[in-house]
Amino acid sequence: MEFTAQQIADILNGTVDGNPNVKVNNFSKIEEGTPHSLTFLANPKYEHYIYNTEAGIILVNKDFIPSAPLKNTLVRVPDAYTALASLLEIVERLKKEKKGVDSTASIHPSAHVGEGCYIGAFACIAENARVGDNCKIYPYTYIGDNAVIGDNCIIYPHVTMYEGTVAGNNCILHAGSVIGSDGFGFAPEGEQYKKIPQIGNVVLEDDVEIGANTTIDRAVMGSTIVRKGAKLDNLVQIAHNVEVGENTVMAAQAGISGSVKIGRHCKFGGQSGLAGHINIGDHVSIGAQAGIISNIEDRRTVLGSPAINAKSYMRSSVIFNRLPEMCRTIEKLQREVEVLKKELSNK
Repeated sequence: MEFTAQQIADILNGTVDGNPNVKVNNFSKIEEGTPHSLTFLANPKYEHYIYNTEAGIILVNKDFIPSAPLKNTLVRVPDAYTALASLLEIVERLKKEKKGVDSTASIHPSAHVGEGCYIGAFACIAENARVGDNCKIYPYTYIGDNAVIGDNCIIYPHVTMYEGTVAGNNCILHAGSVIGSDGFGFAPEGEQYKKIPQIGNVVLEDDVEIGANTTIDRAVMGSTIVRKGAKLDNLVQIAHNVEVGENTVMAAQAGISGSVKIGRHCKFGGQSGLAGHINIGDHVSIGAQAGIISNIEDRRTVLGSPAINAKSYMRSSVIFNRLPEMCRTIEKLQREVEVLKKELSNK
């Protein structure tokens, strides 16, 4: 596909600085641009690349003022990053869509598959499962008994949706994700552990995206719930009976223990971990590798393990590197105090 700068500006409600007829047929990072590629500048720390990039067209914020002459054509938009996302989405939609049911797919007679779906090779749709309209079920996926998938969902290869799992409309499940596996529930019985049956399910509401190899455990009873618009990165672990609030996002390797309740619009850094049975408020930001062991109120930002208020953590971090020196100073003062005490006792 090939677009001119003017066509791109029209799509994005932007304006053109430079040659409106220059054409591009690919995307690139700004430092790797070619004459036929489109790139973008949203973060000021990458501005130095714009003066040397070979990219034919560059998306920039409408208030961007270059500090040196440019040879490229600029398309000015209100927000370059958002505009790029919109353009990528349009290009994705223009790709040839997969349709039809592969001859090797296994669909139980009691299952229902909606209109306009693609069911890939060796996919398995089990008894009484329901798949909505315009879904893409890629090869080697497993949709368990009584599972429900809404409309316009994409289920990538090797996804496993256990019995009773529910996914709303416009959900995306990336390769290898496992939805509805047993929660980690065991009761001590002497020197052994007795498994507690996990008879609940997992519910993914509309517009949820689950990363590759992420696992979400079914509830002991009731449902583990990921609310509307939440986005989970690769290799995230959600334990049984957790509730993830609307539009919350989690970076890779975050781990959420059982029965945690997470509010709306929260942000979790990579490798952050939460102890069980705690509540996280709305609009909370949790830094990478933070360890959370107690409730957090709305609109707090925390860092560290155990996590503390971000400002307190930053003040403390200044002291960390000085601890050896401070320890030596304290030991020196202790020795001096001992000397003074002996001198005073001898008088």
